Amino acid sequence: MPMPFRNRRDAGRRLADELQRFEAQAPVVLALPRGGVPVAYEVATRFRAPLDVLIVRKLGAPRHPELAMGAIASGGAIVLNREILNMFHVSDDALREETARQAEEVARRSALYRGDRPAPDVRGRTVLLIDDGLATGATMKAGVEALRQYDPARVVVGVPIAAPEGCQLMSETADEVVCAETPAEFLAVGMWYQDFEQTTDREVIELLAAARQERSVAGHLSRQAG
Repeated sequence: MPMPFRNRRDAGRRLADELQRFEAQAPVVLALPRGGVPVAYEVATRFRAPLDVLIVRKLGAPRHPELAMGAIASGGAIVLNREILNMFHVSDDALREETARQAEEVARRSALYRGDRPAPDVRGRTVLLIDDGLATGATMKAGVEALRQYDPARVVVGVPIAAPEGCQLMSETADEVVCAETPAEFLAVGMWYQDFEQTTDREVIELLAAARQERSVAGHLSRQAG
């Protein structure tokens, strides 16, 4: 059995080891907030790569909000589950209403985390899409499908810990999946962390700012050396 990670930062350092081969591709690192940000921060710092967030919100079916009839992501990309839409006879009005509601939440969180900075341009780039773990993988799957709409060259999903079936699901969607640990007795993501306290909005904002500052300093030193 794998040993638990001390915390998300520790898990990020372990994941960075597993993702090392992508460093030469000058990747963009995107995290699913909030828990994915501390993990992704360690990866981005190791690779001196840009770090940002991909916010994904589930579109809950009417009267069955636990069922995802789709998802909306940062930038407005929408993924729909036609099977659920048809099964529950979701009207166009109901879909528009739920999409508008979740779009407002995506916009709110984007403004909170990013301010007036534009989202990173991923067109033609390798993207490392990171979270703190995978159970079913449904949210990550929606994130990958939404990200495809922005024409990245390659989408690589990376997580420190995953259920074997979650990792398998993602392999059908992403170009490559890197799951540092896939224990047979998975049960829950939080079981594999000694400290699994909820990541706060403030921590997300501070880590994104720290990553930008470190890249700026690294770029300045590189220019001086050149």
